[in-house]
Amino acid sequence: MTNSVPGFDDWLNRSLEETAREAGEDVNTYVMRAVAAQMVADQVRAEKPSTKELLEHLSAAGVLDSDSMPDVSAAVADAERLNALRATGLLDSPVEAMYDRITRAAADALDAPFSTISLIDANRQFFKSTVGMGDMSVPGNRETTLDQSICQYAVADRAPLVLEDARADPVFRNHPVVRSGAIAAYLGIPLVDHDGHAIGTLCVFDDKPRLWGTGHVQVLTDLAALAMERIFGSTPH
Repeated sequence: MTNSVPGFDDWLNRSLEETAREAGEDVNTYVMRAVAAQMVADQVRAEKPSTKELLEHLSAAGVLDSDSMPDVSAAVADAERLNALRATGLLDSPVEAMYDRITRAAADALDAPFSTISLIDANRQFFKSTVGMGDMSVPGNRETTLDQSICQYAVADRAPLVLEDARADPVFRNHPVVRSGAIAAYLGIPLVDHDGHAIGTLCVFDDKPRLWGTGHVQVLTDLAALAMERIFGSTPH
């Protein structure tokens, strides 16, 4: 037995080696990721403000690398999209009651513990409004690096992104926040201006799997339409 976990008998250690091998990892890496996921899950449940910092450290250490995720950097860095985003004046702007009402309505309507209006900048994700993600008066809680963002993929595709159990998805199971256990289910609607530029999303998510029905998608789409009308104004006739 080349690897063993204290407290595991021979059968459990053999099962661990087999499971790690099937996941394409050695035992040490497999255990490291499992411990990291448990740390994040415990902090999420406790609503600790240090969760974001923990995710950043795990990512920087390579524990939650995202090398196998699709590269959407070209769409994210598109100059016209970024100009449209910055023209809204929302980046680094204070919290506003109107947007907070929308994220609260989304969380309540879909019975989700987390909801955000996220804006995807060239190299970061800025939260205009959140539910369940800590004190937004703390500047560090209002943004993440893009490697922690699932919303960027909805923005890149300019289409709703529906993940009922991202841990079982062949693509998103490799995402750092999914590997960490912070997100299992995700539903995001892109916020698109009158010229077709997606600047961010209205999303809800959960650290447990969820079944998203057409009704859920419609409700979130309707709430996203309210956010878009607030941001971009009514559709020109």
